[in-house]
Amino acid sequence: MGSLQLNKSAPDVFLALAKEIPVIDVRSPSEFAAGHIPGALNIPLFDDAERASVGTLYKKEGRIAAILEGLRLSGPAMAGKLQAALSAAREGKLLVHCWRGGMRSEAMAWLFAQGDIETEILEGGYKSYRNYILERLGTRRKMIVLGGMTGSSKTHIIRFLKQLGEQVIDLEGLANHKGSAFGSLGQKPQPGTEHFANILFQEWNELDDKLPVWVEDESRNIGSVFMPENFYLNMQDTPAIVLMMDVKTRMPRLLGEYSGYPAEELGNSLRKISKRLGGENTNNALDAIESGNIARAIEITLEYYDKAYLYGLKKKSEKNIIYVGTETDDIETNALKILEASRKISW
Repeated sequence: MGSLQLNKSAPDVFLALAKEIPVIDVRSPSEFAAGHIPGALNIPLFDDAERASVGTLYKKEGRIAAILEGLRLSGPAMAGKLQAALSAAREGKLLVHCWRGGMRSEAMAWLFAQGDIETEILEGGYKSYRNYILERLGTRRKMIVLGGMTGSSKTHIIRFLKQLGEQVIDLEGLANHKGSAFGSLGQKPQPGTEHFANILFQEWNELDDKLPVWVEDESRNIGSVFMPENFYLNMQDTPAIVLMMDVKTRMPRLLGEYSGYPAEELGNSLRKISKRLGGENTNNALDAIESGNIARAIEITLEYYDKAYLYGLKKKSEKNIIYVGTETDDIETNALKILEASRKISW
């Protein structure tokens, strides 16, 4: 690195700087795709094959051999990497990180300095960032969990509460999934579990920790995404407001949401829970879908989901649950009822 002065900062300082200065992730494309600091730009020192080659050589022949191989592989592309950095820099500054905050980030900081870019390196790299955010997500804060059986419009209510000025994290929105076997229908691809935690922390970190945060009651997994363990455990031990709505009231919205999907897609989603539904119920629901009787298929499926949800409620302490009955599916009416019930919570 010669006499280059390397500036390094801890994750909290680095993330504070990231509000104004672009973040450059110099890890390989596959590392970046698995999870990255939200908003970061990937300018990899090595592509995936090059990283594997350098890593293998490091293990077999040591550091110097790996450096020489890295220079041989990356040398021809350095001009392009510097050009990308110059385009990304804001007022001549960039934040840089690799996996551990070692050779890759230091090498790229040196390269960027040749373009008169001032850099700050994340101390400990992406690994230290992950440790930091998972610890923060596991810290106890005021939360209110909005519960209710499938089709109770919880997601719509959560989003309405946000319009009213409440602090809200839309977990299903972040996960691109509605939380049931049918939850992927009409949704964008889900993030990986690793990146979900990253975007969850980004929202969590922006909220006022003196005020409660509303989240929707969820299983540990939302589709293929798993919530950070300690964050999920905290959700189970926090006040919950459960909206009680009968099947007839829930049915019109569920019909509106799902009746437009092709029978094949609905059937494939239903088969994901066939073991839990049982063979006879599964066959009856599939027959209903094929015949266009979506309402009957929903009724059969709700019998399973309602029982499962009520069983899950038993795991919560009754002193932490407030039940709110309703005879309407009107979002605003139910949101206001829930907001009024939240005033009974003593922190």
